[in-house]
Amino acid sequence: MSDGDLISEVYAGCFRRLVVQLYAVTGDLSEAQEAVQEAFTRALAAPRRFAGLENPESWLRRVAVNVARSRYRRRRVLDGLLRRIGPPPAVADRAPEHLALLAALRGLPDGQRHALALHYLVDLPVDEVAATLGVSAGTVKSRLSRGRQALAALLTDDRDHEVRRDRDQERADTAETMQTGRADVRS
Repeated sequence: MSDGDLISEVYAGCFRRLVVQLYAVTGDLSEAQEAVQEAFTRALAAPRRFAGLENPESWLRRVAVNVARSRYRRRRVLDGLLRRIGPPPAVADRAPEHLALLAALRGLPDGQRHALALHYLVDLPVDEVAATLGVSAGTVKSRLSRGRQALAALLTDDRDHEVRRDRDQERADTAETMQTGRADVRS
């Protein structure tokens, strides 16, 4: 049996049991699932070592509990910091233009999206964007250029679609008015 097959077999045999056990420890089902998944991810990172374990389920349980504890400690520290600095500022802009921009950004490749967001939304200079992303300044400039072009095309397509939809609606309204013989007066 290969190492991957062993991990698959252990996963099928004990994932649910481990989640139930971690749920009792954490009190949060999604946290328990994530901790167990992280344990299996660590097993997949070193499959030969995992295959050599005498009791793989026990090892997974121990790793999952440690992951859950570490997350709990980090969350406690973060919660304390957040209480000291107060509530976060409201940044969600529900304007249609903003929502269209965010939707268009999600349609771009990761590299372009990250470069555009860091440069234009976070206001980082090209050199800092390059350092943050671990690429050269030339790569960032290229991604910014291509991203702007793609974004413009996506936003233009959306706007053209809206104009066509509005025009089609006007035509349908006109046709309906002509069929009924009555004009609809709207203020």
